[in-house]
Amino acid sequence: MNHAIRRASELALDETTVTALRAALKTTADEVVQAIIDEVPPYANALSGHMGATIRRAVRTALGHYLDLASGNATGGDGGDAAYELGRGEVRDGRSMDALLSAYRVGARVAWRCLAAGAVSAGLPAAEVAKFAELTFAYIDELSAASAAGHADELAARGRAHERHLEHLARDLLAGATPDVLLASAQRAGWQPPVSLTAVLLPAAQARPAYRALDPNVLVLDDLPDATGVLLVPDADRSHLLRQLTDRTAVVGPARPWTRASASYARAVRARSLSSDIRDTEDHLPELVLSADAEAFADLRARALAPLRTLPVATALRLEETLRAWLLHQGRREEVAAALFVHPQTVRYRMSQLRELFPDLASPHRVLELTLAVGLRAS
Repeated sequence: MNHAIRRASELALDETTVTALRAALKTTADEVVQAIIDEVPPYANALSGHMGATIRRAVRTALGHYLDLASGNATGGDGGDAAYELGRGEVRDGRSMDALLSAYRVGARVAWRCLAAGAVSAGLPAAEVAKFAELTFAYIDELSAASAAGHADELAARGRAHERHLEHLARDLLAGATPDVLLASAQRAGWQPPVSLTAVLLPAAQARPAYRALDPNVLVLDDLPDATGVLLVPDADRSHLLRQLTDRTAVVGPARPWTRASASYARAVRARSLSSDIRDTEDHLPELVLSADAEAFADLRARALAPLRTLPVATALRLEETLRAWLLHQGRREEVAAALFVHPQTVRYRMSQLRELFPDLASPHRVLELTLAVGLRAS
């Protein structure tokens, strides 16, 4: 209010003029409120009933403070504080700053008309009327600025609170919280649950840029261990999502019901632990299945391939490679030879060796065990 106070110091309102203006405060406040209702649509229904009475009192208080300022009896602080809180309240009531500034403009015009009429009737000299006008609009400008600051601060605070709620929801989802907890967390965040969520792992530095290019309902965290970020993408079109992530180092988990997003995240984490080359986990399901229990897989390999351990290492590796190709190509010798870049007779010789080592090679159970055992090369 410093500018308005300086203007007030140049004005000389006598007691008669101030008394006359105070007598008209209620009428002036009522006219201001009615003009705002008539001319600013967002306030058409906001100023009726109890709320209308409250705002009328607030307008009278502001005008009263203004007259205190004009008569040299106020410092200006209270008006600015009230205007700041008014700006914050407008955010809570869902109105934009544009609406409030329009209300200020309408209110200033009507207030000045009423106050000027009262001042002239009270005999205020023309020169002082001009100063009175300058003070009026300086006061309104500073109230507007205070309200704009309050409005902006409230928006920022709400934005930060909303961001915290969304991050909390994302952490609950990754932790596999119960559906009841997840629903409550989603409600606090004002987030509409989708049918499914797809987890995307990527470097933390890429998380926010990728997030901004995707659906606004995507949840994002960029402070996970090992400088990892995660996106939880609602109802993703998988092929489209993969195209959007083409230039990023991303691992895309499977789509899962939104309350089971932790399963998508867990698979993406495990895929990344297997290889840095995995991008779409759906393309690597066999590897993921066979690596689900690393110790069980190691035990299976040790038992199923035990006969090969009696051979020299080079021979054992060669026969394992042949066995793998034979199983994958269902015993078709020409295809096995082509896959191994050897002559079909070589395949025949090696398979004779393998049948000696594995007498029950035709057994379905043995075929299953060996298929799993050689499905992934030992690391």
